[in-house]
Amino acid sequence: MSRRSSEQWARPAAVPEQVAVDVLVPTCNRPAELAVTLAGLAGQTEPAFAVVISDQSSGNPGWEHPAAAAMVRVLQAQGRPVTLLRHLPRRGLAEHRQFLLEQSTADRCLFLDDDVWLEPESLERLSGALDELGCGFVGMAPQGLSFLDDRRPDQTAVFEAWEGGVEAERIRPGGPGFERWPLHSAANLSHLSAELSLQPGQWVPYRVAWLGGCVMYRREALVDAGGFGFWPDLPSDHAGEDVVAQWQVMERFGGAGILPSGAVHLESPTTVTDRRVEAYDVVLKHDLV
Repeated sequence: MSRRSSEQWARPAAVPEQVAVDVLVPTCNRPAELAVTLAGLAGQTEPAFAVVISDQSSGNPGWEHPAAAAMVRVLQAQGRPVTLLRHLPRRGLAEHRQFLLEQSTADRCLFLDDDVWLEPESLERLSGALDELGCGFVGMAPQGLSFLDDRRPDQTAVFEAWEGGVEAERIRPGGPGFERWPLHSAANLSHLSAELSLQPGQWVPYRVAWLGGCVMYRREALVDAGGFGFWPDLPSDHAGEDVVAQWQVMERFGGAGILPSGAVHLESPTTVTDRRVEAYDVVLKHDLV
């Protein structure tokens, strides 16, 4: 097992030369949420991973909060390399993600938002699915568990499992596939997993419009598709940068969501308060349906 257990924490630990996954965490003004996100990572076993946290907080970096600092120490004691970076000035979400991507060297990188807790074994499920499917990315859409009693059959009706392998596809507003976007609202994926009677260890790939919050890429596929290198075309206040990156990966390599989703949204207020500029309206303005 790649994770060192508690009887080993005080022993000297060698820094691994190579890990299977780089977990990339952009954060800004969310120290408590960051602590919970890191606690979820501390509960993962396989595969071997490193963590890169890039902080754009207006005050002290989030990892200085006692709870977040404790979780950093836990991860390090477990043998997980943790890199702490301050990245200022703020130039927008896309630039921040591109900066994180440039820090990654592993074959796979997981972009994990700073308000998402991962169920144990989620990292292993994502990594195994990416290997088996061979596509550009897989992801777990974060679930809002306050909505467990709020069933939305009109939104889950668009669910469609991938059969016979994941294929490349083109998604644009108004075109085929775009209408899948409500699927990731509330606790819809939790309801679908229950309806499908999924058992422990089972997972199902399905078609997405896009995914937010918890997405694992084959790093080479993301880089080949341009990553978030379109950031200079955007004003610093924008939304939907992950949509553009994923659409560009999907057109070349395909992408899939994974049921069940072990990602839980902490349901804190969003830090993206200005959504007047959608990234795809700017970056893909000559290529929209």
